Amino acid sequence: MAYVDGFVLPVPTRNLDAYRRMARRAARIWREHGALEVRECVADDVKPGKLTSFPQSVKLKRGETVVFSWIVYRSRRHRDMVLAKVMQDPRIKRMMEGKPMPFDGRRMFFGGFKVLVAL
Repeated sequence: MAYVDGFVLPVPTRNLDAYRRMARRAARIWREHGALEVRECVADDVKPGKLTSFPQSVKLKRGETVVFSWIVYRSRRHRDMVLAKVMQDPRIKRMMEGKPMPFDGRRMFFGGFKVLVAL
């Protein structure tokens, strides 16, 4: 059964183009190393809830939007192998070094998930 890494993060709206460029480069690297699918989605119909919501989960500030992303792998073992290769890729290292990211990584959350239903 497939395995999915999921991410939710706040991105300043003015940085969406920079985020898109970075995400596209990173997605290509993940795919080169074996990821089956990479999706980056920007909030379109997400509202603050009474108890919780996407905006509340990242402590969304004025001028920011929520990005919801996922990467699909064949299995957890496959994810671990792909991730190890990606983290050693010099292109990823260059992306993460020396330049400010186009989002606030301190308010990003992520995790790995076993697929429960797939149709």
